[in-house]
Amino acid sequence: MADRISVEDFFRKPERAAVHLSPDGSKIAYLAPYERRLNIHVQDLANGEITRVTAVTERDLAGFTWVGEDRLLYARDNGGDENYRLYSVGADGGNPLDLTPFDEVQCSLVDDLEDIDDMVLFQMNRRDPERFDVYRLNTATGEMEMVAENPGNVQAWVTDHAGRLRVAVTTDGVNTSLLYRKDESDEWNEVARYTFKESASPLLFSFDDDEVLYVASNVGRDRTVIATLDLRTGEETGVLFEHPRVDVSRLLHSRHRRVVTGVSFEEERPAYHFFDETRAALQKRLDEKFPDSINGPTSWTKDETVWVVVQTGATRRARYHLYDTRTDEFTFLFDSAPWLNDRGLVEMHPIRYSSRDGLEIHGYLTVPDGVETTVGDDGAVVPSTPLPLVLVVHGGPWVRDSYGYDPEAQILANRGYAVLQVNYRGSTGYGRKFWEASFGQWGLAMQDDLTDAVRWAVDQGITGADTVAIYGGSYGGYAALSGVTKTPDLFRCGVSYVGLSNLFTWMDAFPPYWKPMLEMVHEMVGHPEKDKERMRKVSPLFNADKIQVPLFVAQGANDPRVRKEESDQIVTALRDRGVPVQYMVKENEGHGFSNEENSIEFYHALEAFLLEHLPPGN
Repeated sequence: MADRISVEDFFRKPERAAVHLSPDGSKIAYLAPYERRLNIHVQDLANGEITRVTAVTERDLAGFTWVGEDRLLYARDNGGDENYRLYSVGADGGNPLDLTPFDEVQCSLVDDLEDIDDMVLFQMNRRDPERFDVYRLNTATGEMEMVAENPGNVQAWVTDHAGRLRVAVTTDGVNTSLLYRKDESDEWNEVARYTFKESASPLLFSFDDDEVLYVASNVGRDRTVIATLDLRTGEETGVLFEHPRVDVSRLLHSRHRRVVTGVSFEEERPAYHFFDETRAALQKRLDEKFPDSINGPTSWTKDETVWVVVQTGATRRARYHLYDTRTDEFTFLFDSAPWLNDRGLVEMHPIRYSSRDGLEIHGYLTVPDGVETTVGDDGAVVPSTPLPLVLVVHGGPWVRDSYGYDPEAQILANRGYAVLQVNYRGSTGYGRKFWEASFGQWGLAMQDDLTDAVRWAVDQGITGADTVAIYGGSYGGYAALSGVTKTPDLFRCGVSYVGLSNLFTWMDAFPPYWKPMLEMVHEMVGHPEKDKERMRKVSPLFNADKIQVPLFVAQGANDPRVRKEESDQIVTALRDRGVPVQYMVKENEGHGFSNEENSIEFYHALEAFLLEHLPPGN
């Protein structure tokens, strides 16, 4: 019998997480709870002394980095509004600065300028809410100066190894261009232009030729590959690596040794391919030391002699170690969630099935601990007795579900449910054709892929025909609403978490910095005028009269991506018909719940809702 793990143990903040070595390796910084919010702590590795250097109590920090041996830069927003401000603080907690004290402005890092202490490049949309300009910022004094004014269409800025802005990516809504300049004093020149369906996304300047760029490119091909691009001509000059089945878009490199070391990608599980013997040897050593987990470095010293190594996997939250390559010594640092060790967490099993129009769809199945299983004809793991199933739909939709620790899958399995997660058409990583197959298919073929997943699970004997719930967040919330309107007999109940209900009002409420991409969204999802009939047909709000099963809706009041109006509308439509719907709103949250007490309350409510309407063992 599986150990029943509490909601609190699954969703409490990690004991420690996001470990960063200082450049010289004398200290580590990490996030740890202070009054239930993740704050930066610094530990001196020589004497073990720990100093908490921030004291934020409203919301977790969004991220941080070292900007020298004795200073850290971090970001946080206000109540989930995603208007991130930048702050800095000394490693001893001294000289704290609010570097960007501007309301309704979003800031993000462009380059941490590793070789220049205290200096960074960042972008913000203070001058124009739709456009991000780049500034050079002294994190110790707060002094800043604009170094690049956005001409109106730049969506991304790229620096060379010296921290100079030399490449920019622009959009006119449906086309993207690559701009290049030899020096920051030169004018920008367009060297390549693509439709948004194709791209050569900049990754890294070559170490050998500062006019050659490594790119993740699907130009003229289906799957994304790592290629080289000559910035003088805008032409690709070769393919460094391609995978026969999945996209490859992440390039690994050594800044210290000035060499490209490999690539990482994901098929069923994360994997690497190395070009560099030193990096390959490091990975071999990690995998020998920790054979039953997915291992990788997350931080390292400037001279790359000492590494922070993390072990992860479907049945393990992060476990951190220090590895000194000079002595070949490993030092255990900490588990991020030691209270989950040896508690019966369960594997994610890869699955695949065919959609009704012949697409191969991949995903993962998680079954409860202790359930006897067999292996079906297609390799799928099948419980000996059908289980109630929760179809968990990922958001995006243009991302993917991946192998690894997933607290939602784990808690549902711990409560006795089978959990099915599928990378329906449009999920990224499977090539351009698979992605484009989602265009104009919200609520149509994309939803059919989910319906087909349930029917596959029923045919396999994983679940019964009337023992399925659908749950998701963001686009997944939309899919949950779409499921209970389009196929109301397929699901026992549904849960929409920050999910949109009306494609028209969702697009109307885009934040200003999304406006340049609106034409692209029109082509991918639909145009409010040209596709009005179709968009109305697939907006759950206009089909609310078809909902026959219990519904639970959760929403953050400050959500800038899916406004609270989206949840209000569907709840009101049901209540006006006298249909009960459970509704949870958190005033201090945005696109998903971050604060620990809100997450715990939500998952307690989710657990109770499923227990009432789809009890395990029923």
